[in-house]
Amino acid sequence: MEKASPDCPYPGCFFCVMKEGNPSKRRSSILKFFRELPSQDDDGQVLPISGLWNTAMAHPNDPEFIELGIFECMSALIWKGLKNRRWLSHDQNIYIPYYAAHIIGSYTMNMEEFAESAVHSGVIPPLVELLRGRLTWVEQRVAVRALGHLATYASTFPSVASHGEILELSIQLAMSSLEIVYSHFYQFVDRRLSYHCDLLTRGMGGVEMESRKAEEWASQLQCWSLQLINCFAFKSEFLSTICKPEFLVKLPGMWGGLVNETSPAGIGLLRTICHHKLGRGPVASCPGIIEALCNIACSSDDWQYMAIDCLLWLLQDPSTCHKVIDKAVPALVDLAEISTLGDHKKLGDSIVNVLQECTQSQGTGRNSVSSRTKDQIEEIVNSRHRLKWEKNMPKEDLHIKQAAALVVKLEGNSLFSAGNISGAASKYSEALALCPMRSKKERVVLYSNRAQCHLLLQQPLAAISDATRALCIHNPVNRHAKSLWRRAQAYDMIGLAKESLLDAILFINECSQSTDPDLSLRQNKVPDYAERLVKKQMRAAWLFRDAAVKHGGVHCDGDGGDIYGQETDDSEWETASESDMGNDDQGNGDWKNEDERNNHYDKASIKGMFPGCSASIGNNFQPNLYI
Repeated sequence: MEKASPDCPYPGCFFCVMKEGNPSKRRSSILKFFRELPSQDDDGQVLPISGLWNTAMAHPNDPEFIELGIFECMSALIWKGLKNRRWLSHDQNIYIPYYAAHIIGSYTMNMEEFAESAVHSGVIPPLVELLRGRLTWVEQRVAVRALGHLATYASTFPSVASHGEILELSIQLAMSSLEIVYSHFYQFVDRRLSYHCDLLTRGMGGVEMESRKAEEWASQLQCWSLQLINCFAFKSEFLSTICKPEFLVKLPGMWGGLVNETSPAGIGLLRTICHHKLGRGPVASCPGIIEALCNIACSSDDWQYMAIDCLLWLLQDPSTCHKVIDKAVPALVDLAEISTLGDHKKLGDSIVNVLQECTQSQGTGRNSVSSRTKDQIEEIVNSRHRLKWEKNMPKEDLHIKQAAALVVKLEGNSLFSAGNISGAASKYSEALALCPMRSKKERVVLYSNRAQCHLLLQQPLAAISDATRALCIHNPVNRHAKSLWRRAQAYDMIGLAKESLLDAILFINECSQSTDPDLSLRQNKVPDYAERLVKKQMRAAWLFRDAAVKHGGVHCDGDGGDIYGQETDDSEWETASESDMGNDDQGNGDWKNEDERNNHYDKASIKGMFPGCSASIGNNFQPNLYI
């Protein structure tokens, strides 16, 4: 190693080597450094490793260190930490296996040729040891991240798959990761390992910051485990290992929380499984999974389309269609008028076509479709026929129908104001039968108003159905504020906390930009009733809730527990009345322009609004899952 600069007290300093101006000298010095570092026992080794970590994070596609042997060096350091506990506990060496595995993961994140070099350098065996939990959950997190990257590429997947235990370990980690982090770090502040705290917050936070970052890292630990499993799920020979009922039933609940909204998580893995015929059978045999898929399909979840894909594939498969059709059809019927969702164009047409095929393919006897399901499908098919029929109607006749629908709607409004909620709902149904199909704004209002009636009549499932239809018809999809709020309340009535939370957050987004004076947030203030519901659902959907209940950190009898280790508001959230929110007839809250629509709160921004309940989001939200 080269001599240190005159100002540096450390002989052979890596940072001095990096400043070397002669390329040939620098290259030979770095090569020597990587070869000798694992055999040295000098103090201060963590400093160059942390410097390499920063470099790998900032320049993951730079081949210089790859060519000079960084993977061999990092592998050797991990092995050293695993085999020599005396060395590991000396000075700050405890950090080295974490940094080494993180460096491997960063350099294999984007480049397949780097991943091939890593495999040839022997990185997989030491990473597997970390994955087994030979050290702690912190090292498991970076190990599963690195193995997930290696499994992504066609050329390196076989090497990962050859270690048969990796899949089983990943499945176990996905199921237990939240409990591990909660019980080993979050629950007892005085038991937290100091180096864990330092890694999580980089020395820039106290107990509250550590807790929030622990949730983020626990979420990543679970999501990265699922990502690794997903690589195996593309290969049919591994599906029998993955499709165990005890694992499958947990997948819909592995959503990553708000801190990982870019991760498809459990629903993404289910989508991969359902893409295979071998996977669809086990999924269809779990009624709880189908119910969860229906809930996600009819929600404002970012991965709504993945749930829809799963349901459509299950319906198109003759061997699974009869098992899921009665549960799936009510949800898909509500989505039949959805237009574009992400990259999915004319999604509603695809749904209707699949539903029609189902009724034609299902015969009599055990596999026959129930009469109720047939009626629901027939209703949607008739709506399509009605739309085609109306296209050929004279405009005058359409105006007459629209005027008649308006008269009936106003009658419904009068009944609603008089307290005759059931009568108002009937009038809105009558108006919907009259209103032309192409009059989408009017139909959005009618469905939304009827959803409000169902809420007051304590009919949450009917309210969800109508609000979902309104949100599907609305342009843009899932952006009608009043329907979002009504559906959020209905979800709350049946205990779907996550779905209610997402709708409530989007409701706040829409209020912040609405032109409707009854909805707009005065001075950018979150409505009290929305704040209360968001707080309640963040408690109910808290990432560690199940683990906390199991380990005595929170009681499950009610929503007011001291979940976060700080006092929470036990009072019930208040429902917004019609007078609070305004009548739908007063306007639809249309956007002034596209720029204004895009300038809205995202889910992450809620973190600053409710400091007493921000643990599930965290101040260091990072939209890139792989950082």
